[in-house]
Amino acid sequence: MPAHRALAVDAVAHAAWNGDWRPAAAHVEEAGQNWDERWLRLELLEQVAERDDAWLNDWRAARPKDCAAATVHAQLLIHRAWVVRGSGYAYTVSADRMALFMSLLKEAMEAAEEAAQLASDDPGPWVVMITAARGLRLERDRFQQLWLELYKRAPHHYMEHWQALQYWCAKWAGSNKLMMDFAERAVHRAPAGSPLAGLYLLALEELGRRPRHAALPSSPVAKDMLESVARSLDQVPDHDERLPRLRHLLAHRLVEARRYDVALEQFQRIGRWCGAEPWTKHRDPVATFDRARAVAATRSRRS
Repeated sequence: MPAHRALAVDAVAHAAWNGDWRPAAAHVEEAGQNWDERWLRLELLEQVAERDDAWLNDWRAARPKDCAAATVHAQLLIHRAWVVRGSGYAYTVSADRMALFMSLLKEAMEAAEEAAQLASDDPGPWVVMITAARGLRLERDRFQQLWLELYKRAPHHYMEHWQALQYWCAKWAGSNKLMMDFAERAVHRAPAGSPLAGLYLLALEELGRRPRHAALPSSPVAKDMLESVARSLDQVPDHDERLPRLRHLLAHRLVEARRYDVALEQFQRIGRWCGAEPWTKHRDPVATFDRARAVAATRSRRS
């Protein structure tokens, strides 16, 4: 996060914890209808509310028709639900915790539905709904209804696609094929300047996390898809905070796919910093990063 942005975020957080919700409300409104940026700011406020939500309650009481405040409240319920559940597989969660998880998700869904009524064009509440839908394991037809409403409001919203990708993955309501098909469509419809094509890389990471590793796509078409992702990410502004993580994943996958020319370009854009996945999953992240970069450099026709 750039220093000036970090200072602004700190100011908003400390004002909230000191009982003044107005800077938080203004912080969201400054994003206007840049829905991706607006969501990032809503996420920040939800994290602030995790520590102390008295300011959020004051905001909602002062402005009961403020969609942003209502959305942060719904997000907070989602967070609390997942804290109860934990990140393990369902069989590791006790019946009591699972019941509380489902109860909180239903409450979050209702809160998001109420928030959606306050601003018909705002996709934020709908992102909360599809997040809750995954945990509630809503039927595919019902999920599709929610998705279409969300897509209608913000067809290229990054977080909405990430949440939908999770719904369509094998560990929730879909399969490896449904997830990859969804990710490929995201690559094809990503507009210039959007990191949306990076969703394909996140889908590949999800495949790699399966208990029995699914076969990663290795056909020429799949390798061409990685180059499509690279071309799309090249159009994303350098200050986009989602970009560094995606570049690291992309460089790794391009080396695996033996597309060394494009991989070298990514390493040149990344620079020397290697404190990100996938390198940090290894015992020696620096050595793993250096080795992948060296392979790209020595085998590229451009070196």
